[in-house]
Formats: sequence, structure tokens, C-alpha cells
Amino acid sequence: MTDAAAPSGFRRSFGLWVTQGPAVLILAILAGVVIGETPLPLSTVAAVFANRLWDAGLILDPIDAGIIWSYRLPRTLVAAGCGAGLALSGVVLQALVRNALADPYLLGVSAGAGAGAVAVTILGVGGGLLGISGGAFIGATLSFVVVAALARAAGGGSAQLVLAGIAGSQLFNALTSFLIAKSANAEQARGIMFWLLGNLSGVRWPDVMLAAPVAIIGFLICLWFARAMDAFSFGVSSAASLGVPVRQVQIVLIGAVTLMTATMVSLVGSIGFVGLVIPHAMRFIVGPRHARLVPASALAGAVFLIAADIASRMLIPGQVVPIGVVTALVGAPGFAMILVHSRRRL
Repeated sequence: MTDAAAPSGFRRSFGLWVTQGPAVLILAILAGVVIGETPLPLSTVAAVFANRLWDAGLILDPIDAGIIWSYRLPRTLVAAGCGAGLALSGVVLQALVRNALADPYLLGVSAGAGAGAVAVTILGVGGGLLGISGGAFIGATLSFVVVAALARAAGGGSAQLVLAGIAGSQLFNALTSFLIAKSANAEQARGIMFWLLGNLSGVRWPDVMLAAPVAIIGFLICLWFARAMDAFSFGVSSAASLGVPVRQVQIVLIGAVTLMTATMVSLVGSIGFVGLVIPHAMRFIVGPRHARLVPASALAGAVFLIAADIASRMLIPGQVVPIGVVTALVGAPGFAMILVHSRRRL
């Protein structure tokens, strides 16, 4: 569908996303910093920023300043980066494999990350040099290598990649369960299960310095190959006939997806439905063209995960709910509504 043929509603919606999107993201970040068990006024947030960024010398309660700068702000920024990265990964995979049910965990990356985290935590792999995030990243990368090798041995097509991803996920999930059942004590098992469901409680500024660049690089790569993803939506043969270097584009995009997913999962654990629901929802708003879908999905994913993080802190007083539980509670009904709406449109 050309830009001229695109419905005027889609063009207006995309224009709103471009002009108002950054403001929405800033407001979401401010909400993530202000809202919590201890509500903090915007004036305090502004004073903390002034002291940190411009050395304003304003007098503040050190506890409030620590909550804002050392806990809530990095947590919110990591949530934004993870939401954007997972949503972008879903957009790419749904285009490459032409499967509406594809999501970032299709390649077995999440399962490999879980196995790596368990190996470090329970078995002590790495001799104390690797933290849970480092072990998760290595496990995620290893899982992708296994899945890619299996898919290549089976023929290298999109269908083979999906099947290899399913097999790899089952393998690494089984390995994770075996290690927990065999070697973990009750406290270790509880901590691992909480992490596997998604946990932003432990993120700090070094995690921001990892999540933000990866999300930005992934976004730029996806935007650069937006037209190629449009071509892939009609099939590999059609993309090749339009002059798209199919193999090279597949390698770059799948590599970007692996980097984003492995990084985000290693930082916060498995968070489902973001990469599945957000791309579908954005197609209803901005249309199927990836030049619009990529920025819209990145923004919506960031805002959605920030909102989910706020909810995870507020649902049960005195306790943080795993963020993956919140995204599933919202994402499953949302995806059901999208399916019903899609059927009515057909």
C-alpha cells in the first residue's frame, strides 16, 4: 500500500504519534518517577534533576533524592528501553516469518537466558565473575546459536527457524527446571522464579547504560530496513524480486532481534506479551507500513512497560508483583480483543 493510498485516518494517527509521541514518553517517565508507595511531588523531582544535572545546590531530603535518582529513574528508563526493544523485536519477527504469533521469545532466547541465570546462581558457573545478568546474556546467546544451527541444518527457511526456536525453548526450559529441581534450595528457587517472571527491582544506572544504547541501535536498524520488511511481508520470493538482498537483511535483522532480546531478558527476566500485542495494536493505529510501525511500536512498547512497572509496584501494598504477571494480565485480554476485532474486519 502506497502512502497516497493509505487511509487518511492512518496518516492523521501517525502524525499525532510523531508530534506528540516524545511528550507522551516524557510524561510516562515522569509518572514512573513520581508514582510509587511513597508519592513524590514534581517539584521534588525537578529539584533532584537540577541538583544532579546543573549542581543547583537545592536542599532536599537525601532519602527522597536517593529514591528518585538511584531507584525510580533508572528503573523507569530500563523499563522504557526494554519495552521498546521487545516491541521492535516483535515487529521484525512478525515481518520476517510472516507469522502474526511471532514474538521476541520465538528464537529460544528467553529460555536460554533463564538457563544461564540458573547456572550462575545455583551452580556457580563463572566462579563469581558473572552476575545473573551476565549469565543470562551468555545463555541467551548460546541458545540462539543452537537454534540458528538447527534451523540452518533443516533448510534455513522461516518455518524451520520457528520450529527450531520451539525445540530450543523446550530444551532450555527443561534444563532450567532440572537444575532448579536438582540443586536449588527453597530460597534460590523462589528468587529464580521471581526473576524469570520479570523483575525490575534490581536495575541501576549501569543497566540503563546498557539497555538504552541497545534499544536505540535496534530502533535505528529496524528503521533503516523498514522498506525491506515491507517487502518481506509479501514473502521471501517477492522480496528478492524487488531487489532486497534477502540473506543479508535476514542476518542483520535477526542479529538485532537477538541482541535486543538477550540484553533485555538478561537485565529484567522474561516479560511476555509486549512483543506480541504491541505490534498488533499499532497496526490498527498507524497501518502496516514499517516506516510508521517501527517508531509507533517502539514508543508504545516503552510507555506500556513503564505503566506495567508502575502497576507492579502499586497493586499489592508493600510487595512488588513480577512485571511479567502484569503484562500477561493486560496482554492476554488485549490480544483476545485484537483477535476478535480482526475477525470482524475480515
